[in-house]
Amino acid sequence: MVEEIPSRLREELNRLNLSMAAAARNAGESSSQRLKDVLSGRQKCPVDLLARLESLGVDIFYVLTGRLHAETEPEASAFRVEDGSPVGLGSQTPSADAVPVAMYDIEAAAGAGRSLEAEPIKTTLYFPPEQLSALGLSPGRVAGVQVRGDSMEGTLEDGDWTLVDLGNTDPRQEGVFLLLISGERRIKRVQRLAGGALYLISDNEHYQPEMIPPERMREVEILGRCEVRIGRIS
Repeated sequence: MVEEIPSRLREELNRLNLSMAAAARNAGESSSQRLKDVLSGRQKCPVDLLARLESLGVDIFYVLTGRLHAETEPEASAFRVEDGSPVGLGSQTPSADAVPVAMYDIEAAAGAGRSLEAEPIKTTLYFPPEQLSALGLSPGRVAGVQVRGDSMEGTLEDGDWTLVDLGNTDPRQEGVFLLLISGERRIKRVQRLAGGALYLISDNEHYQPEMIPPERMREVEILGRCEVRIGRIS
């Protein structure tokens, strides 16, 4: 119902960890008054404001209809890799103060070099800085890479994208990491064993774990920790 739109809009801002002031600012508003009036029900939400809020990741379909956008477009979703909890999805539309995150297509070039920046960019997603901060990600230290293969099936599916925290290369935390092993980029769940060895685990049980002994560690570079899983991007 129309009278429920303000509450659903507020729910979406909470999901994205956006305050009213931050949402208004990132949507290009000169002040937060118009958004405040919308959230209080004193004013209907103008179309131009809706469009700019959508660019911040607000699910306008849900706000207007009460039905989850994921029910009709399940690919438009993002989740924490660690526990599967839903998080806000970035936008492919630039907006004021939004942080660009390059999404690299590394399938064909896997093993060609150590620098992601040298690889082709398939698309760019834009995130409000508050949203990245809530995810523990720092602007300039995050990149997106596409998942290939089924070895991490159940956590990361073939064709998914994952946001990689390039500032976190410490395997003592455990988790899912992007690694460079003998010139080949791989995504694996990593555990550090006594003596400095690494244990690489595929979440797909059809793949056997692999141990990297200390004497082979010079062949391994941990590029970053996979923090967010994003469904297929059109």
